[in-house]
Amino acid sequence: MRFPAEWEPQQAVMLAWPHELTDWNYMLDEVRKCYSEIAHAIVRHARLIVVAPDCTAAREALADIAQERITYVEIDTNDTWARDFGAITTFDNEGMPVVNDFAFNGWGLKFAANLDNLVTQRMAERGLFAGRYNNRLGFVLEGGSIESDGRGTLLTTSECLLSPNRNGDLSRPQIEAHLKEYFGADRVLWLDAGALEGDDTDSHIDTLARLAPYDTIYYVGCDDTSDSHYKELKAMEEQILSFRRPDGLPYNAVALPLPDPIFDEDGMRLPATYANFLILNDAVLLPVYNQPKKDFLAAQMLKIAFPDHEIISIDCRALIRQHGSLHCVTMQYPENTIKQ
Repeated sequence: MRFPAEWEPQQAVMLAWPHELTDWNYMLDEVRKCYSEIAHAIVRHARLIVVAPDCTAAREALADIAQERITYVEIDTNDTWARDFGAITTFDNEGMPVVNDFAFNGWGLKFAANLDNLVTQRMAERGLFAGRYNNRLGFVLEGGSIESDGRGTLLTTSECLLSPNRNGDLSRPQIEAHLKEYFGADRVLWLDAGALEGDDTDSHIDTLARLAPYDTIYYVGCDDTSDSHYKELKAMEEQILSFRRPDGLPYNAVALPLPDPIFDEDGMRLPATYANFLILNDAVLLPVYNQPKKDFLAAQMLKIAFPDHEIISIDCRALIRQHGSLHCVTMQYPENTIKQ
């Protein structure tokens, strides 16, 4: 098995459309506007797959897009965090795609996930995948919890993968052995520090640090000693700076700014992060938060590892109201994974 990097060629990206039975029900118009903006950006660079119990609202919102660029799939869902219940695609030793269906239990039994956990299986039953379906439902794993460089290195967090409500019967060495087996990895880099307030995922890696081309690791930085994140993010930074590539050289570590605090109506800080970007063919979708200086700086920083990609900023203040952001609501499928 080989787990491709996100910046490798992609065929399609999946969105699960917000509906009345999701946690978005009190702000559907606002969040659907954000989803529509994401969808319009995606179809410029890849095919779009839209999953929902009823796709009528999505069809109306995306009516101005050439419909041959979109596949609508009506499947019941609990919510819309496609990154974590969508299939994770690998390639076998003949280079053929394998669609891996891992168990999703609502981020360690925090939320209902019975319908979301069946989405990949339902897609396979309807013949949507050109790649081979692989049942991995005996192991709990969310797509937002792992990063790959496509060359045998995985990046993850111990806070998430060692959560007792995920695979609590397994030790760290056992979990690492599973990751190496399932993804053909040679090594796993574990982050043992790093957390954002308001994050329900137990520190998903895609909110904190991301692998990128040119042996780059983007991570959330914090130099403000008065910020409540300072201690955790500084400890994470020190560990990232200690990581070494397989050839023994350090990574090109690039700190992204930490957005200024954003709070919900109850005074809870929301997990705004620029690390939750989505890499597409020739573009990167960057979540922004109406903070012009930091939004601009984050976009410029992405040019370090993506000099030839278009950086597309998407206002994701709606998404963080439910404690996620742009990467969390998407799942990419590499070339030759989806039937034409």
